[in-house]
Amino acid sequence: MQLSGLGLARRYHDEVVAPLLAARWPGLRYACARLGSGSDVLALDDEMSRDHDWGLRLTLLVERSSTAAVDQHLERELPAEYRGWPTRFATTWDPVVRHRVQVATAEDFVASRLGVAVDRAWDAVDWLSLSGQSLLEVTAGEVFVDTLGALGEIRERLAWYPGDVWRYVVAADWHRIGQELPFVGRAGLRGDDLGSRVTTGHLVRVAMHLGFLLQRRWPPYSKWMGTMFAELPDSGGAAPFLHAALAAATWQERQARLVDALTAFNDIQRGAGLPVSDQVAEPFFDRPFVSVRPSVTAGLLQGVTDPLVRRLPPGVGSVEQWVDNVDVLTDPVRRTTVTQAWRALLLSD
Repeated sequence: MQLSGLGLARRYHDEVVAPLLAARWPGLRYACARLGSGSDVLALDDEMSRDHDWGLRLTLLVERSSTAAVDQHLERELPAEYRGWPTRFATTWDPVVRHRVQVATAEDFVASRLGVAVDRAWDAVDWLSLSGQSLLEVTAGEVFVDTLGALGEIRERLAWYPGDVWRYVVAADWHRIGQELPFVGRAGLRGDDLGSRVTTGHLVRVAMHLGFLLQRRWPPYSKWMGTMFAELPDSGGAAPFLHAALAAATWQERQARLVDALTAFNDIQRGAGLPVSDQVAEPFFDRPFVSVRPSVTAGLLQGVTDPLVRRLPPGVGSVEQWVDNVDVLTDPVRRTTVTQAWRALLLSD
């Protein structure tokens, strides 16, 4: 049976990298983990994952004065392969054949994934510049050793949003759902079945994002969203309703199953200690469609006390709630640039 990526990484550290460090620098304080990109960080790699960017990859975090020396030492001393896997190889983002033990300070590594420096206090807009996937690249992987201490402190800080920011992003997903929920029926009534199905698919994705938020779990990028959603202890229970909405033959059934899912999320929200409405859906004017009750979002936002969060426009949310572009969401510089530009416009009012 082949090792998983995390299993291989742990053994690579324990049997190769750790002895090399101990021989050269006894007592060196460092953290070593499998972090960053790759399905193995989420423990979701399989045989297909091994065709690119999979292998002997580690993140090694040391003090700034040691980064260059440690990197050069590993480049000189690492064997050519370990357990049949090469220690030096090219990747899709770097064509140079070299070892893939990323040596950095904890602060520099985290900033390279998030785009926000962790050696300063954050405000709400800093939090909103982060995608769930970028946070998973710091918080989801397995840590093999941490005598440095900084990585553990950072991961604890990044465990979840501050309370008011959490309320704001949850309200944003409800707002987004309410905006388009009536279109499932409106398109269907006009005979536009494709439009009704496309809208339903979009709403299912937003609803899944809401499910992650209510469970205080960072949502991954789309490839693993369904897999990880199904594993959520409470929100995963809404999956049958979402499946039924996607499979429904009529707009009426799609609308009904979406309301079933939203009702389930409303119950989960109650269990999470957040404000809820007695009923999540209401008629959309006098038409045979439904929308989300305004009280659902209003109740969430009424409890916000952070002055900056109170100034944020309702319904906009985090960058991954208002940007749907892979080249932006996967680039920390682009994510923070567009979010900080939004900050400038917001604070100029």
